[in-house]
Amino acid sequence: MIEELVEAARAGAKGRSAEVPLEELERRLAERPEQRPFGEALVRPGLSVIAEFKRRSPSAGDIRRGTTPAEIARAYEEGGAAALSVLTDVPHFDGSLEDLREARHACELPVLQKDFIVDRYQVYEAAAAGADAILLIVAALEQEELARLHDEARGLDLDCVVEVHREEELEAALSVDAEVIGVNNRNLDDFSVDVQTTFELITDVPAGKTVVSESGIAERETLEELERVGVDAVLIGEALMRAPDPAAKVRELTADEEQTREHFL
Repeated sequence: MIEELVEAARAGAKGRSAEVPLEELERRLAERPEQRPFGEALVRPGLSVIAEFKRRSPSAGDIRRGTTPAEIARAYEEGGAAALSVLTDVPHFDGSLEDLREARHACELPVLQKDFIVDRYQVYEAAAAGADAILLIVAALEQEELARLHDEARGLDLDCVVEVHREEELEAALSVDAEVIGVNNRNLDDFSVDVQTTFELITDVPAGKTVVSESGIAERETLEELERVGVDAVLIGEALMRAPDPAAKVRELTADEEQTREHFL
């Protein structure tokens, strides 16, 4: 499945670059909004929540229709999320860069562009659209590609969440000196989810790195267990998008009693 996702991402980038040349994206960088510190937002006291906007996924199908990125972004911010993630993949998640722009405009949270980034053109797209960080999936990239895209992003002042699922992928992430390591509990080959993946891999992450646990997180107890082993942040999408009140769900997961009281007063 990962091969299919990567091929679609490469084809999409190639098609868009024919319509909007890289030179045009470079020109648009002059109009780029002021950057928000994504990495810094993940290392505040307590476990930070990166709250994700996504309409659907290949594994879950439709998740939430009839809502806007702006509406959800504001709810996440109200609930106390530390950062926002926006799916921009078109063919598999029904996302878009316009979703990212709309969500970022609606809140003050730093924003991660969640996509299958395999081409430098996409890095410039992200920067021009106002992303504060991008996702680089080790399983989708050769080592040289990972290093090149990581350097390209850092040169554009984009933070990178370098995503791993196995020990050898973690080694690849560390070899490019990734500052933020995302541990995906979902296997992208068969979409199975096991939070134990984070507990196993975090023992090999050197001190000083920021660790984000991704996928399969829906209960406060899980966050507490992850915080105990040294995880800095969690990325949560489906559990929040399915919640009748996304802001209240963020508060529930973060156990932010002060914000909960304010919400009900």
